[in-house]
Amino acid sequence: MKTKSALIVLLAIVCALPLSANDKKKKGVQRGMLEKMEAVPCGAKQHGLAGLGTLWASAGITHLNSDEKLCPQYLLRTDEMDYEIRPKDLKHATILPVGTEGEFKLKNKELILTMPEGGDRKTRSYEVVAMTPASPTNSSSSDSNERQQSSQNRSSDDR
Repeated sequence: MKTKSALIVLLAIVCALPLSANDKKKKGVQRGMLEKMEAVPCGAKQHGLAGLGTLWASAGITHLNSDEKLCPQYLLRTDEMDYEIRPKDLKHATILPVGTEGEFKLKNKELILTMPEGGDRKTRSYEVVAMTPASPTNSSSSDSNERQQSSQNRSSDDR
C-alpha cells in the first residue's frame, strides 16, 4: 500500500514539472515594430583646399567639394519606448522591411537587431539616435470628455 501511494505521489510530481517549466525567453531580448523609415542627412564628406588654413585663404584659393550623404533612419516602436535608429555600417546598410516585428537587445548606445519574420534573420548593429517614451493612449480621458459633453447636452435639452 505504501509503494502505491509513493508511486502516485512520484508520478504527480513528474507530471507537474513540465507544466511549471514554461517556455523560457531569453533575458534582455525585446520585441518591437518597425514603423517607418526616413532618409536623413548623416554627414558630408568634404575634400578640397579650404582646410589648409589662412595661407590658402589669403591667396584666394578656397575650392571645396562636399557630398551630402543620406542614411536610413528607422522608428522602432515598443510598448514602452520609441527608438530612432541608424545603421552603424553605412557602407553595407540593408533596407529593412517596414511594418514587421524585430527582436533587439540594447547595449550602451548600440542596438543589436534581428528581423526573424520579414528579413533574412541576420543580426545587425544600429546606433540609437533618440529614445522617447511611448505616448499613452487617451481612451480614458476621451471617455470622460464624451460623458461631460453628453451631460451638457442633456442639461441644455432640459432648458
